[in-house]
Amino acid sequence: MKLLLVMGSDDTFDRVSFYTKAMGFDLIRYRYVLKAMDNIDEADPAGLIISAQDFPRHWKVLLQFIRSGRSRRICSIIILKGDYFPLEAASKALYLGVDGLVMESLDDPREIIRLQALLKDAIPVQEQYRVRRYFEEAWNRFGLVISHPVTRRLITGRVISISMAGVSFYPDDTASLKGIPVHTELPGCSLRAGDALLSPVCTLLYPGRVAILEFRSFPSTDRTLLEAYLRGVDAFPTGG
Repeated sequence: MKLLLVMGSDDTFDRVSFYTKAMGFDLIRYRYVLKAMDNIDEADPAGLIISAQDFPRHWKVLLQFIRSGRSRRICSIIILKGDYFPLEAASKALYLGVDGLVMESLDDPREIIRLQALLKDAIPVQEQYRVRRYFEEAWNRFGLVISHPVTRRLITGRVISISMAGVSFYPDDTASLKGIPVHTELPGCSLRAGDALLSPVCTLLYPGRVAILEFRSFPSTDRTLLEAYLRGVDAFPTGG
Protein backbone atom coordinates (compact mmCIF):
# COMPACT_ATOMS: atom_id res chain seq x y z
CA MET A 1 0.00 0.00 0.00
CA LYS A 2 1.55 3.26 -1.15
CA LEU A 3 0.70 6.61 0.37
CA LEU A 4 1.82 9.89 -1.21
CA LEU A 5 2.64 12.74 1.15
CA VAL A 6 2.82 16.11 -0.60
CA MET A 7 4.18 18.58 1.93
CA GLY A 8 7.08 20.96 2.34
CA SER A 9 7.40 21.06 6.13
CA ASP A 10 9.70 18.47 7.68
CA ASP A 11 7.86 18.78 11.01
CA THR A 12 4.55 18.01 9.35
CA PHE A 13 6.08 15.10 7.50
CA ASP A 14 7.49 13.62 10.73
CA ARG A 15 4.10 13.81 12.46
CA VAL A 16 2.05 12.48 9.57
CA SER A 17 4.53 9.73 8.69
CA PHE A 18 4.46 8.43 12.27
CA TYR A 19 0.69 7.99 12.27
CA THR A 20 0.50 6.59 8.73
CA LYS A 21 3.61 4.44 8.48
CA ALA A 22 2.42 2.64 11.61
CA MET A 23 -0.67 1.66 9.60
CA GLY A 24 1.47 -0.32 7.18
CA PHE A 25 1.77 2.19 4.33
CA ASP A 26 4.87 2.61 2.21
CA LEU A 27 5.40 6.37 2.16
CA ILE A 28 6.47 8.42 -0.82
CA ARG A 29 7.10 12.09 -0.15
CA TYR A 30 7.05 14.91 -2.67
CA ARG A 31 8.01 18.49 -1.88
CA TYR A 32 6.60 19.78 -5.17
CA VAL A 33 3.07 19.35 -6.54
CA LEU A 34 4.15 19.04 -10.17
CA LYS A 35 6.55 16.22 -9.26
CA ALA A 36 3.69 14.35 -7.58
CA MET A 37 1.51 14.82 -10.65
CA ASP A 38 4.25 13.54 -12.95
CA ASN A 39 4.67 10.35 -10.92
CA ILE A 40 1.09 9.54 -9.95
CA ASP A 41 0.66 6.75 -12.52
CA GLU A 42 3.95 5.10 -11.63
CA ALA A 43 3.29 5.30 -7.89
CA ASP A 44 -0.36 4.20 -8.18
CA PRO A 45 -1.08 5.11 -4.54
CA ALA A 46 -3.90 3.90 -2.32
CA GLY A 47 -4.03 7.35 -0.78
CA LEU A 48 -2.66 10.88 -0.86
CA ILE A 49 -2.23 13.55 1.78
CA ILE A 50 -1.47 17.13 0.76
CA SER A 51 -0.77 20.15 2.94
CA ALA A 52 -3.00 23.07 1.96
CA GLN A 53 -0.90 25.23 4.26
CA ASP A 54 2.27 24.48 2.26
CA PHE A 55 0.50 24.65 -1.13
CA PRO A 56 -2.40 27.10 -0.73
CA ARG A 57 -2.73 27.67 -4.49
CA HIS A 58 -1.90 24.22 -5.84
CA TRP A 59 -3.81 21.73 -3.69
CA LYS A 60 -6.95 22.25 -5.79
CA VAL A 61 -5.00 21.56 -9.00
CA LEU A 62 -3.59 18.32 -7.60
CA LEU A 63 -6.95 17.21 -6.23
CA GLN A 64 -8.71 17.82 -9.53
CA PHE A 65 -5.91 16.09 -11.46
CA ILE A 66 -6.07 12.92 -9.36
CA ARG A 67 -9.85 12.72 -9.28
CA SER A 68 -9.93 12.93 -13.08
CA GLY A 69 -8.49 9.40 -13.17
CA ARG A 70 -8.93 7.91 -9.70
CA SER A 71 -12.15 7.58 -7.72
CA ARG A 72 -12.49 7.53 -3.93
CA ARG A 73 -12.64 3.72 -4.08
CA ILE A 74 -9.18 3.62 -5.67
CA CYS A 75 -7.41 6.49 -3.93
CA SER A 76 -8.31 8.32 -0.72
CA ILE A 77 -7.35 12.00 -0.59
CA ILE A 78 -6.90 13.96 2.62
CA ILE A 79 -6.16 17.68 2.90
CA LEU A 80 -4.21 19.00 5.87
CA LYS A 81 -5.45 22.45 6.81
CA GLY A 82 -3.94 25.16 8.95
CA ASP A 83 -5.67 27.39 11.49
CA TYR A 84 -7.15 29.46 8.66
CA PHE A 85 -9.05 27.46 6.06
CA PRO A 86 -12.19 29.36 4.96
CA LEU A 87 -15.56 27.71 4.45
CA GLU A 88 -15.47 28.36 0.71
CA ALA A 89 -12.17 26.43 0.47
CA ALA A 90 -13.67 23.49 2.37
CA SER A 91 -16.72 23.53 0.09
CA LYS A 92 -14.46 23.58 -2.97
CA ALA A 93 -12.47 20.63 -1.62
CA LEU A 94 -15.61 18.56 -1.08
CA TYR A 95 -16.88 19.46 -4.56
CA LEU A 96 -13.59 18.31 -6.10
CA GLY A 97 -13.76 14.95 -4.31
CA VAL A 98 -11.64 15.14 -1.16
CA ASP A 99 -12.34 12.40 1.39
CA GLY A 100 -11.68 14.57 4.42
CA LEU A 101 -9.99 17.56 6.03
CA VAL A 102 -7.65 17.19 9.01
CA MET A 103 -5.85 19.80 11.10
CA GLU A 104 -2.17 19.78 10.12
CA SER A 105 -0.90 20.18 13.68
CA LEU A 106 -2.48 16.87 14.82
CA ASP A 107 -2.42 18.29 18.35
CA ASP A 108 -5.93 17.02 19.04
CA PRO A 109 -6.24 13.21 19.43
CA ARG A 110 -9.57 13.41 17.60
CA GLU A 111 -7.73 14.65 14.51
CA ILE A 112 -5.40 11.63 14.70
CA ILE A 113 -8.40 9.32 14.90
CA ARG A 114 -9.97 11.09 11.92
CA LEU A 115 -6.78 10.86 9.84
CA GLN A 116 -6.46 7.13 10.40
CA ALA A 117 -10.17 6.47 9.93
CA LEU A 118 -10.06 8.14 6.51
CA LEU A 119 -7.26 5.76 5.48
CA LYS A 120 -8.63 2.62 7.10
CA ASP A 121 -10.49 1.31 4.04
CA ALA A 122 -7.17 1.04 2.17
CA ILE A 123 -5.87 -1.52 4.69
CA PRO A 124 -6.64 -5.24 4.29
CA VAL A 125 -8.92 -6.52 7.07
CA GLN A 126 -6.34 -9.04 8.28
CA GLU A 127 -3.82 -6.23 8.81
CA GLN A 128 -6.06 -3.88 10.77
CA TYR A 129 -5.19 -5.29 14.22
CA ARG A 130 -1.47 -4.96 13.62
CA VAL A 131 -1.67 -1.31 12.64
CA ARG A 132 -4.35 -0.20 15.07
CA ARG A 133 -3.62 2.69 17.42
CA TYR A 134 -5.06 2.57 20.92
CA PHE A 135 -6.14 5.66 22.84
CA GLU A 136 -6.13 6.18 26.59
CA GLU A 137 -9.51 5.15 27.99
CA ALA A 138 -10.98 4.43 31.41
CA TRP A 139 -10.47 0.67 31.06
CA ASN A 140 -6.79 0.62 30.10
CA ARG A 141 -3.67 1.85 31.85
CA PHE A 142 -0.68 3.35 30.12
CA GLY A 143 2.13 5.43 31.57
CA LEU A 144 5.40 6.82 30.27
CA VAL A 145 8.57 8.24 31.78
CA ILE A 146 11.64 9.12 29.69
CA SER A 147 15.07 10.39 30.62
CA HIS A 148 16.57 13.48 29.01
CA PRO A 149 19.72 12.16 27.25
CA VAL A 150 21.81 15.18 28.28
CA THR A 151 20.51 16.39 31.64
CA ARG A 152 19.25 12.95 32.77
CA ARG A 153 16.16 14.68 34.10
CA LEU A 154 13.06 12.49 34.20
CA ILE A 155 10.29 13.62 31.85
CA THR A 156 6.74 12.53 32.59
CA GLY A 157 3.57 12.90 30.60
CA ARG A 158 0.14 11.49 29.79
CA VAL A 159 -0.07 8.86 27.07
CA ILE A 160 -2.50 9.90 24.32
CA SER A 161 -2.19 6.96 21.95
CA ILE A 162 -0.05 3.88 21.49
CA SER A 163 0.58 1.16 18.94
CA MET A 164 3.27 -1.42 18.37
CA ALA A 165 5.13 1.27 16.41
CA GLY A 166 5.28 3.98 19.07
CA VAL A 167 3.53 6.32 21.45
CA SER A 168 2.28 9.91 21.52
CA PHE A 169 1.91 11.80 24.78
CA TYR A 170 1.35 15.16 26.43
CA PRO A 171 4.53 16.09 28.36
CA ASP A 172 3.70 17.51 31.78
CA ASP A 173 6.18 20.26 30.89
CA THR A 174 6.74 20.86 27.16
CA ALA A 175 9.96 22.75 27.97
CA SER A 176 11.38 19.55 29.47
CA LEU A 177 12.04 18.28 25.93
CA LYS A 178 14.22 21.27 25.13
CA GLY A 179 17.69 20.32 23.99
CA ILE A 180 16.72 16.89 22.64
CA PRO A 181 17.37 16.83 18.87
CA VAL A 182 14.76 15.17 16.68
CA HIS A 183 15.57 11.52 15.88
CA THR A 184 17.65 11.21 19.06
CA GLU A 185 17.61 7.75 20.59
CA LEU A 186 16.34 7.65 24.17
CA PRO A 187 17.52 4.49 25.92
CA GLY A 188 16.08 5.42 29.33
CA CYS A 189 12.36 4.90 28.71
CA SER A 190 9.88 3.30 31.07
CA LEU A 191 6.47 2.32 29.67
CA ARG A 192 3.62 0.96 31.75
CA ALA A 193 1.01 -1.20 30.03
CA GLY A 194 -1.44 -2.43 32.64
CA ASP A 195 0.61 -4.09 35.38
CA ALA A 196 3.65 -4.61 33.13
CA LEU A 197 6.61 -2.22 33.24
CA LEU A 198 8.46 -2.22 29.92
CA SER A 199 11.77 -0.68 28.83
CA PRO A 200 11.66 0.10 25.10
CA VAL A 201 14.43 1.96 23.31
CA CYS A 202 12.70 5.00 21.80
CA THR A 203 13.47 7.73 19.29
CA LEU A 204 12.05 11.24 19.58
CA LEU A 205 10.28 12.01 16.30
CA TYR A 206 8.53 15.21 17.28
CA PRO A 207 8.79 17.44 20.38
CA GLY A 208 5.80 19.64 21.01
CA ARG A 209 2.44 19.89 22.67
CA VAL A 210 1.89 16.29 21.60
CA ALA A 211 5.30 14.60 21.55
CA ILE A 212 5.88 11.52 19.42
CA LEU A 213 8.21 8.62 20.23
CA GLU A 214 8.96 5.70 17.94
CA PHE A 215 9.79 2.29 19.42
CA ARG A 216 13.16 1.19 18.04
CA SER A 217 13.55 -2.03 20.02
CA PHE A 218 12.36 -3.94 23.08
CA PRO A 219 14.44 -6.03 25.49
CA SER A 220 13.67 -9.68 26.07
CA THR A 221 9.91 -10.38 26.14
CA ASP A 222 8.73 -6.77 26.40
CA ARG A 223 7.36 -6.66 22.85
CA THR A 224 5.31 -9.79 23.50
CA LEU A 225 3.97 -8.33 26.75
CA LEU A 226 2.89 -5.10 25.05
CA GLU A 227 1.23 -6.97 22.20
CA ALA A 228 -0.62 -9.20 24.68
CA TYR A 229 -1.88 -6.18 26.61
CA LEU A 230 -3.08 -4.45 23.45
CA ARG A 231 -4.93 -7.60 22.45
CA GLY A 232 -6.67 -7.44 25.82
CA VAL A 233 -7.54 -3.78 25.33
CA ASP A 234 -8.90 -4.73 21.91
CA ALA A 235 -11.87 -6.36 23.66
CA PHE A 236 -13.15 -2.88 24.58
CA PRO A 237 -14.67 -0.30 22.17
CA THR A 238 -11.77 2.16 21.89
CA GLY A 239 -11.69 5.05 19.43
CA GLY A 240 -8.65 3.84 17.46
